Amino acid sequence: MSGKIKSRSAANADAITGGVSCDERILRDCHQLYTDPDSGLISVAESVSVKLLPPRKKITVMLMGNHSAGKSSFINWYVEEHIQRTGVAIETQGFNFVTSGRKRESLTGNATLHLYPHFKPLQEFKGVSEYLSTEICTSRQKRFSLVTFVDSPGLVDGDMKYPFDVDEVIMWLGDLCDLILVFFDPMGQALCKRTLNIVENLNERHGDRLRFYLSKADEAGGESDRQRVMMQIVQELCKRPGLNKCGFDMPTIYIPNPNKPSRCVNQIEEVCRAIEKTINQTVQNTLNSLEKDCELISEAITDTLSNDRETSFRNRRARCKSCLLTLLGFSVPLALMALLVLGVLSKELLVVALGREGTETLSLYLTPAVTMFESLSMEQQLYGCGGMVLLSFLLLIIARFSFRTQPTLSGKQKRQLQEKLEYVQEVVKTKKKKLYEEYLRQSVSDQDMDL
Repeated sequence: MSGKIKSRSAANADAITGGVSCDERILRDCHQLYTDPDSGLISVAESVSVKLLPPRKKITVMLMGNHSAGKSSFINWYVEEHIQRTGVAIETQGFNFVTSGRKRESLTGNATLHLYPHFKPLQEFKGVSEYLSTEICTSRQKRFSLVTFVDSPGLVDGDMKYPFDVDEVIMWLGDLCDLILVFFDPMGQALCKRTLNIVENLNERHGDRLRFYLSKADEAGGESDRQRVMMQIVQELCKRPGLNKCGFDMPTIYIPNPNKPSRCVNQIEEVCRAIEKTINQTVQNTLNSLEKDCELISEAITDTLSNDRETSFRNRRARCKSCLLTLLGFSVPLALMALLVLGVLSKELLVVALGREGTETLSLYLTPAVTMFESLSMEQQLYGCGGMVLLSFLLLIIARFSFRTQPTLSGKQKRQLQEKLEYVQEVVKTKKKKLYEEYLRQSVSDQDMDL
């Protein structure tokens, strides 16, 4: 498929202008704090070589199970719109994303990957890109504004061939999803080995994200039939060592139909509660991550400024040592030149140039050296001069290469880092505190908040 976008009319476009929930606003504001192009935490972190990932504004819920297990029907029920095709046949052949937006829209192919950049690695799985699609609707029912559903292909055994490696793709998506809903169909397909194998592998990686449900429970016959189906599924699951654990639960759910009443207990609200719990946990995790990232950035900026001060101190010491050796290096030829001057110029010229006192002082300090130098033979004088020149050259080389300075921050860069540190400490942390208070006020009273 191409990245073509098929436009449809919005069924309830006005609903999108309704009030935004507190959780939705918190996640949106946190995302903005990270991605703001001018002062976002991501750009601030990059200035001190720290890599951050922005939090997502929605949770991702993947539905998996055998074909005709009711995955698409559940999405339609949750959204309260007919978004996904449903039926006994295999209707979902690829991976369909269902999310809320400003208007009703269908995205296919590459458009889906542009909408979800964190899912772009799916392109590496051969054949998957052509079987990706996204349905955007304006529904604001339940907590749909904070949820992106991933409807996976129905799983079957036997010679059924998929146009891509469905097992590997589901495992990869399981690493990114916040919640994985596994639907077991009581009509003979619940014990699909492919489904059980994938569930067992997912449980090894993300057992805390898995939730099991017996879907279409109203079609399982009487209560005794339902119990028998439940026992068969649980027995098959418990044969897998990773799934045989304490606290195993599998509520019975079905899509309520006023025209088809059933005496079967419907626990479909348990699914909604699981989604809501995941949303609440994601909000908390996002706020906690925001605080940790602020501390990480503050520590990185503080370390950068501290290291720059230490580097400046070492540079000053290196410059002092370099200057000292440079002076020593130049003092040798200067001494030779002074000896030459004393030997060539007459005393009258020195008196004219330096004065009587200057001449006497110069003679006082240089006379021993001149006497020693004149006591040497001509050959020894040449060797001595050559040795002194070589020593001067070595001192200059050591001064040039042994005490190199390290690059440091400019005054402007240090001011910018200090401003970023103050921004993170005073603005972002204050914003995070207010967001946390808003989140907690949904559950506790103002009196408890004051405590």
